[in-house]
Amino acid sequence: MTTTDGPTLADTLPALLGSLGTTIDGSPAITLPPARSAVLLLVDGLGRELLTEHAADAPFLASMPDAGPLTVGFPTSTPISVTSLGTGLPPGAHGTLGVRFRVDATLLDALTWTQGTDDLRERLRPEVVQPRPTLFERAAAAGVTSTVVSDRAYRESGLTRSALRGATYRGVVAFGDLAAETLTALAEPGLVYAYHADLDQLGHLRGPGSLAWRWQLRQIDRLVAMLAEDLPPGTLLAVTGDHGMVTVDRRHDADTHPDLLLGEPMVGGDPRARLVYTRPGSASDVLTAWRATLGDDATVLTGDEAVEGGWFGPVDDAVRSRVPDVVAVTRGGTAIVRTEGEPVLARLPGQHGSVTDAERYVPLLVHAAGAAPIVRESRT
Repeated sequence: MTTTDGPTLADTLPALLGSLGTTIDGSPAITLPPARSAVLLLVDGLGRELLTEHAADAPFLASMPDAGPLTVGFPTSTPISVTSLGTGLPPGAHGTLGVRFRVDATLLDALTWTQGTDDLRERLRPEVVQPRPTLFERAAAAGVTSTVVSDRAYRESGLTRSALRGATYRGVVAFGDLAAETLTALAEPGLVYAYHADLDQLGHLRGPGSLAWRWQLRQIDRLVAMLAEDLPPGTLLAVTGDHGMVTVDRRHDADTHPDLLLGEPMVGGDPRARLVYTRPGSASDVLTAWRATLGDDATVLTGDEAVEGGWFGPVDDAVRSRVPDVVAVTRGGTAIVRTEGEPVLARLPGQHGSVTDAERYVPLLVHAAGAAPIVRESRT
């Protein structure tokens, strides 16, 4: 985790802005063909390995040139990836360190911006929790119009305000709506970011690669093919994901196992990457207990080791207090569940968050008729 070979998900929007002639922070890590407008469709849960394994279900996607693979940040979950995408920064810089992470002694759920049933958007304002300017704000300052096309329920969500502010929001309810609003937004030159969640949802509920998941992938493939047919001339279309997914077959319960309860830690993160915040003086005992209990099922390290190892990327001093005391990253098909605190999530067969290739690599598929070759810079 100390180096990244090649571009990351955070490099995607700068590359698309570069195709529009707008440079953000120097030359982009990926050079894309010049375009009048650019569309990025993020399919939640579209991992590169899953797409490769099921290419027969997605012939159009499989035929698109891949400017990736892209590496997503750690943990490999939606709020971390979407915030890196929206800011162009690694987790340690934007401060969204997990699905659930500690902010001012509160375990914040970054997907719902809640703790339990409490809405935290006023007490922990998203613009304060994540104060770094988004690429949409920076694009607007450079004269580029940006649009976000996503579920209408997410319009005022904490994650939208944290990661995607600065763009015009077009709320949608279904596939057809997503395509229509994307095309409508392209009436004027600019950047469009579209998001679709259903593949991830079916992966969680039925398992990645399940029959239901494959049928959803087929629908997405047809959507992209039809969208490509109707794009205005001079439009660049890119398709990516925010993480992959694996099927879990072994579970440790952090809510009932006595050794994982030692010291009464605050357990955040998600089932494949747990962030553990300990009470004063108990960190060493908690670390020892989690290592002994999880054994070969997980890599368990201190927060300091995670920072030094580059797991979150360079960590800003302003967000250092959010780094957990203990990090537990699962291997194979293992999950660390919370049957009492997260009863629904604990039962789901599909999970993500760890650093396996299946979870951390996503494609960057590009459609541009008559485009020049895509150029990647390999970086360490």
